[in-house]
Amino acid sequence: MARTSRELDSYARRTGMPFLCIRGGEVTKYTGDAPTAGLELRRGSTSIPVDKDLSFDPLLGRHLLRVRNALRRFKPDVIHVTGPGDIGLMGVYFAYHFNIPLLASWHNNLHELASHRLQIILDHPLFSFLPKAYTDFVTLLTERGALEGVALFYKLASALFAPNPDLVGMLSERTGKPVHLMPRGVDTELFHPAKRFRQDGAFTLGFAGRLQPEKNVRLLVDLQKQLPAGNHRFLIVGDGFERSYLTRRLRRAEFTGFLDGEPLAEAYASMDLFVYPSCTDTYGSAVQEALACGVPAVVRDQGGPRYLIESGVNGYIARSDAHFIRSVVQLLENPTRLPSLRREARESACRTSWDSVCSDVWQIYDQVPRHDSAPRPPLLH
Repeated sequence: MARTSRELDSYARRTGMPFLCIRGGEVTKYTGDAPTAGLELRRGSTSIPVDKDLSFDPLLGRHLLRVRNALRRFKPDVIHVTGPGDIGLMGVYFAYHFNIPLLASWHNNLHELASHRLQIILDHPLFSFLPKAYTDFVTLLTERGALEGVALFYKLASALFAPNPDLVGMLSERTGKPVHLMPRGVDTELFHPAKRFRQDGAFTLGFAGRLQPEKNVRLLVDLQKQLPAGNHRFLIVGDGFERSYLTRRLRRAEFTGFLDGEPLAEAYASMDLFVYPSCTDTYGSAVQEALACGVPAVVRDQGGPRYLIESGVNGYIARSDAHFIRSVVQLLENPTRLPSLRREARESACRTSWDSVCSDVWQIYDQVPRHDSAPRPPLLH
């Protein structure tokens, strides 16, 4: 979500497109000059943490006057919100207040996140007296209810963006609105095989992302138990609730914490195989970045990452957790395919650029029916 906002903002600056990006920040400030500008809104102490780098401030409405003044100066032609967060809800309010066409993009499967978090709570010994059938029913009900609520939010928009074909179909069916495929790009100059500096000879299994329950990262512990004898290790990039669990159980594992930019590119390039067991990702930017570094990936057959992989060409798509483990083990036992997989991994990533993605988004902006004839620039919340 944040990455897409940054890339759209960067594209607008490079091409001279009129664009105002309103987002959360450390301090409240207005930055930049026309045609491209930004408004950062500081969240307060009432913010509710949703994830490591995501929070919801129920009192963000204190900035309404500041946002209204910025909109009046900028006169946007469309408003694009990136989800039902605090700033996204503010974007919906102003779209209707000023009668401006609203677009919305889907970035996270919030319904699955809700059910996974609830499952972790119900797995606590405090609730061990509850029958498994009951806890499974409650989490399923929670997921369905959350999906219905999120779908209601997306029905408010004139048109939608989704990162993979499954979500395009789901949103189209649930909202009745036009849904456009919006993949992600990758910086193939930053993420490049030449960033590989490690020469220790150990076969490195890598993961990068939030270490959260919905990422299915505990499967890495099960994977470790099935690995053949040999010189191999794990390189885990990222942070989150599950880090302590993995730290206690993964042998020969390096935990880097959060990385970005060059350090992240070097970490990817130092991997031999990217193992990504998540079933809830809407796209899989981490998988795409690993591919750009020439690192083949093993992914699950649920979620967006499978659309980045051609099984047996630039990685493998696993039908189950057991098949995921088996795919990794077989590759370690027979590594002769690795050189070909690495070449294809890099080539597949080079076929998608942020410029092409952003250009397509701007074409959709231009196609949205206007509520009046005055030409005005887009706005992103």
